[in-house]
Amino acid sequence: MSNLDNRDVPGAKQIEREIKRRKYRSAYFRLLRNTVASLVVVASVTVLISMLVLPVLRVTGSSMSPTLRNDELVVCRKKSDFKTGDIVAFYYNNKVLLKRVIGVPGDVIDIDESGNVFVNGKLLDEPYLTEKSLGECNIELPYQVGESRIFVMGDNRATSIDSRSTTIGCVSEEAVLGKVILKVWPFEIL
Repeated sequence: MSNLDNRDVPGAKQIEREIKRRKYRSAYFRLLRNTVASLVVVASVTVLISMLVLPVLRVTGSSMSPTLRNDELVVCRKKSDFKTGDIVAFYYNNKVLLKRVIGVPGDVIDIDESGNVFVNGKLLDEPYLTEKSLGECNIELPYQVGESRIFVMGDNRATSIDSRSTTIGCVSEEAVLGKVILKVWPFEIL
C-alpha cells in the first residue's frame, strides 16, 4: 500500500474550485491594473489640459471682490485678444494676479477724483463695482496704453494695486495667462 491517503488527493470538485478561484483572481488583478492605468491617463490628460489650455486658479485676496472672492476657483482660457471688461490672469513677480481689463493698446485712460474711469474720453460703465475709488494712483493721468500692453484694475478699487500704480503698471500681453471664463467653485459663467 502506498503512503498516500485518499484524503490527500484532491477531488475533481476541489480542482474545479481552485481553477475558478485563480481565474477570478487573475481577472480581478487585470481589472484593477486596467482601472489604475485608465485613471493615470485621465489624470495626465487633465493636468495637460489645465496647464496648457484651461488653467484652473484659486483666487487669493480681495482685490476683485465682489466679482471674485478669496478661495474661489476659476478657469482661464488662453487667448491673446482682450477687450474692456474681461477679467484676466497674469504673471507678476512669480505670482498670478487677477484683474479686469480697462484699456487696450492705444486707449487713453483718465480717472477723476471720485474714481470715475474714462476710456478715450467716454465714461466707462462699470456695473460690477459696489463703490468707486481713486485708490493708489501714482501715474500721470490721462495715461495712454502702450503697444502690446493692457491697462488693468481690480474691482475693489480702494484696496487693489494695479495699473494705476507704477509698482505693477500696464501688463505686457506676454505676461497674460488668459481670460477668466468661469468660476468652478461656486460655479458661475463669467
